[in-house]
This record gives sequence, C-alpha cells and structure tokens, in this order.
Amino acid sequence: MIEIPSRKRLMVFSGSSNEELAREVANILGTALGGVERSVFANGEIYIRYTESVRGNDCFVVQSHSHPVNFHVLEQLIMIDALKRASAKRITAVVPFFSYARQDKKGRPREPITAKLMGDLFVAAGVDRIVSVDLHTGQIQGFIDMPFDHLTALPVFVDYLRESTDGPITVVSPDTGRVREAARYAKQLDTPVAFVHKRREADARNVVAALEIVGDIEDRHCIIVDDMIDTAGTATGAASLLMERGALDVRLVATHGVLSEPAVDRLKDAPIDEVVISNTLPVPDGASDLDKLTVLSIGSLIAGAVDAIFNDTSVSEIFRGENI
Repeated sequence: MIEIPSRKRLMVFSGSSNEELAREVANILGTALGGVERSVFANGEIYIRYTESVRGNDCFVVQSHSHPVNFHVLEQLIMIDALKRASAKRITAVVPFFSYARQDKKGRPREPITAKLMGDLFVAAGVDRIVSVDLHTGQIQGFIDMPFDHLTALPVFVDYLRESTDGPITVVSPDTGRVREAARYAKQLDTPVAFVHKRREADARNVVAALEIVGDIEDRHCIIVDDMIDTAGTATGAASLLMERGALDVRLVATHGVLSEPAVDRLKDAPIDEVVISNTLPVPDGASDLDKLTVLSIGSLIAGAVDAIFNDTSVSEIFRGENI
C-alpha cells in the first residue's frame, strides 16, 4: 500500500488590475505572489502563462474589474482557464469589485441580465469558488452554481468612522435601494437612518435627481453610505440636499471608488467634507489630487477570507454574520 501525506499548498496570483492589493493579501498570508507571465499580442489578444507548477494546489486569482473593465474580466477568465488546464486542485476567483453587478435584472424590455452572464462565464472558465466584496445586490450570489463568498468592507469603515466622528450622526442611504445597507452601518454606530428619494431617468445612464430626505438629519453629521461611486451624481445630489435641509456636514463612504468622469470634478465642488473609499479598485490618476479623498485597505479582510477558505473554516465568523 502506498500512502501519500497531505501536501495542501496555497498559491495567490494577481491579474494586472490591482497588483498592489493582491501583494498585500499575499504578504498578510505569509507568502509571495505566484509567478505568472502576462502579455498582449499585437492585435490585443491576452496571453497568460504560469511560470511555476500549480498541480494539486489551492489557487486564488485576485483581479478587480477596473478600467478597462472588459480587458480585466477576460484576463481573469483566461488565468482561471490556464490553472484548470494545469491541474490546479481548486481555483478561487477573488474579485474585490465584481463588474456588471448593476445589471442584475431586467428594468426594460429586451435588456440583458449581465450579472448572470458574468457568473456563467466564471463557471465555464473552470472556477470552483468566487469571493467578492459588497456586491451591488446580494442576489447575484444566486446566479452562480458555485460557492460564493460575499464579503463586506463594513468593519473597516465602521472602525474608521468611530475614531473620526464626534457628535450626533445620521447614516444616510442615497436611495431607497440602499436602506438595508445603511441600517447595517447605523446598527454598528448606534445612530438613526435617513434616506434620499430620487428619480433616475430611464433612458439615460448616470442621470439622477435627488428629490427629498426622509429621516432626521437637521443639526447632525450625515454619513452617506453606498456600494460604489461611479460618476458621483447620486452622492453629490444627495449631499447638496442634505445641506439644504440643515445637516451640519456630509461625509461619503463607499466601498468601490470607480470614479468615472466627471466624478472628481463633482466631488471637488460638492458640499462633502470627506470621501472615504476602500482599495478594492486602484485610485484613478485623475483622482490623486482630490484632497478630501481617504483610502482604507481591506487587504486584511480578504486575506482572512482566503485563509478560511484554504483551511476549510468559517468565513462568516470573520464578519460576525455581516457578510450576506
């Protein structure tokens, strides 16, 4: 009889979008990023080759879907396919920012449900598990017939807000769809919740009008919480309305700093004292001079989840049940 001792090995690889975050995760786990050769053919096609053996290993591919989004999505899918064909034992896609998450249902006739398509692509590529942070809607987990760990940056933001805020606070949802998320922050900070009623133009992307505030915000420090800042139209419109209604000041907290144009200009001109984001996405070059911007790291949260997955222990215990 031949007995083979367990040789379980963790390997972390990075795509090209957010290598700094991937390296931080690997360092916390006490390892280095795995070797991978990435290049692009003259016609734009992506080439991937791993420079060390991955056979029988537990492999994690870290890639945020930052601009250019479609390139980084495909690069991660190709990295997963290469691992599968190289006989990796288990492949986990770590996607701090999961693209196309806003297209999670049909709002008008003949629209796609692109969030579901994204899940199908990952499964087809050969992934065994997906890890992401603060999805636009949690229902996306149900689109994928694989384990899906939905992490949250809430602990990092709550710790920062507790240390940096003094006085009466109201947590504000920028629309009715984020009230549940705002309530989670309010529970941790022991504060009331308010929300902004807004109207979004059906025929135009990123066009929003803030209409009214529901909740107690007068003479209070208001903290707007959202999953992402894209063009910042929603957040800046809400901030202006909050100040008109008597808020002491306004801060904006969002996990994903997409910061597409004209977000930076809008945030500079808006009555917002501080914009707090995480490093799920690299800060765009144009936002580097935004002096009210604070970036918090979620590397330790992702590293904790990766460690739990590798050792087959509970991920939810890390977040005390908040990762749903």
